Amino acid sequence: MKKLLFVIFTLILPALATAQQPGAPTDTTAMRHITFESIEVVPEAARVKGMLLLNKDIQYELEGAVDNMYNFKYERAEKQFKSLRRRYPEHPLPYFLLGLSQWWKILPTNIQTLQYDDSFFAYMDTTIQKAEKLYDADEDNVEAAFFMAAAYGFTARLHSERSNWRKATVASKRALDYMEKAKAGNGLSPEFLFGEALFNYYSVWIPEHYPMLRPVLLFFPNGDKRLGLKQLAYVANTGFYTGTESKLFLMKIYANEEKEMEKALQLAEELYQKYPDNAYFQRYYARLLFVQGHFTKAEQVSIDMLQRIQQEMPGYEAVSGRYASYILAYINQHKYHDLQKAEQHYKNSIVYAEMSDERDSGYYLNSYLNLARIADKRNDKATAKAYYSVVLKASEKKSANYKEAKEYLKKNRKK
Repeated sequence: MKKLLFVIFTLILPALATAQQPGAPTDTTAMRHITFESIEVVPEAARVKGMLLLNKDIQYELEGAVDNMYNFKYERAEKQFKSLRRRYPEHPLPYFLLGLSQWWKILPTNIQTLQYDDSFFAYMDTTIQKAEKLYDADEDNVEAAFFMAAAYGFTARLHSERSNWRKATVASKRALDYMEKAKAGNGLSPEFLFGEALFNYYSVWIPEHYPMLRPVLLFFPNGDKRLGLKQLAYVANTGFYTGTESKLFLMKIYANEEKEMEKALQLAEELYQKYPDNAYFQRYYARLLFVQGHFTKAEQVSIDMLQRIQQEMPGYEAVSGRYASYILAYINQHKYHDLQKAEQHYKNSIVYAEMSDERDSGYYLNSYLNLARIADKRNDKATAKAYYSVVLKASEKKSANYKEAKEYLKKNRKK
C-alpha cells in the first residue's frame, strides 16, 4: 500500500499536473464548456513554427517507426529514430523516442527486467539535456518544457519501480514543474492535452479511492472525471505521439476504474489488431475476452500467445505465459471438461508465475486452488491436501479461498 501511494504521487500527479491554476491568465480548460463532438485544437502558426513535435512532415516520416515500436519491431523503429537524430542532433525528440523504445522493452515484463535500465535512463537524461538548452534559450518554449516533463516523468516512474525513492522524488518534482510550464501548449495540439486529460480524471479518482490523500490534493486544481475521459478519448483518436498511450490509459480506466468492460474490450481489440505482435496488448485483450466470457476468442488468442513464447518473439515471456496458460486451463476445465489438459495448463501457469516471481498473482493462487479441486474430484486426497496447503498459506484469512482450503484440510486431516 505504501508503495502504491508513492507511485500515485510520482507517476500520476507530477506527470498529469497540466490543468490550469484558478485565475491563470491563459485558460486551456475551455473544453469544460463544449461538447465532445465540438472539440477542436487549432494550431497557432507562429507558435508551432519550428516545433519538431508538431511538424507534420516529421510525423509522416515517423509513422511507420512509431508503429514498429508499438509492434515490438524495435530494431526497425530505432533505425529510423537514429536517422532523425543524425539530422536533428540537438533536438530532444529523437532521444525521447529512443528512450520510449527502451521503455516498451521493459513494460511487457511487468517492469521487472533490468536489462534496459541503463540505456533507458541514458536516453531520458539526454532528452532532458537537449530540452534544457532549448528552454534556456527561450523560457516560452513549451515544446522544450513538454519534453523535460515527459522525460522526468518516465524517469520518476522507473526509479519508483526500482524503489529508488529519493531519485524518484527529485525527478517527480521536476516533472511537475515543467508540466506546469508546458500547459501553455495545451491549445496547440492533442499531444499537450494528454496530460490535462489524465489530470482531470485522476485528480478526482484518487481522493475518491484514497481519502487520506485529500488534504494533499487541496493544493491542486479541481478536476473533472467526465471531461477527462472525453479529452482522453479525443487524444486517443487524434494524437500522433500520445494517441496509443491515451488508448492504453483509456482501456485501463474503463476496465479497472469505470467497470465499462465493453468499452475496454473495444479498445483492447483495436490495439491488438493494430499491433498484433505487442505482447502487452495481446495479453490484455485475452484477459478482457476471458473475463467477459468470450471463451472461443480468448482460447484462440491464448494459444497464439503460447506459440509466440515458443518462437521467442520479443516481449513474449513468462508474464504472457501465465495469462495464456491460466485462461486455457480454465476453459479446458469448465468448457471442455478435459481435466487432464486443464491440470497441465494450471501447472504451466504456476511455473510461469514462478519464473516471473509473481507468486502473489491471482492466477498463481487460483491455479493451485483449481488443481486441488481437480485432485479431489479424482479422489487423490493427498495431492489435493498438498495444493490446498499452498492456498491456505498464500490466501488472506477472510477470503473464500482461505475458508475453502481450511475447511478441506480440517475435514481430510486423517485421510
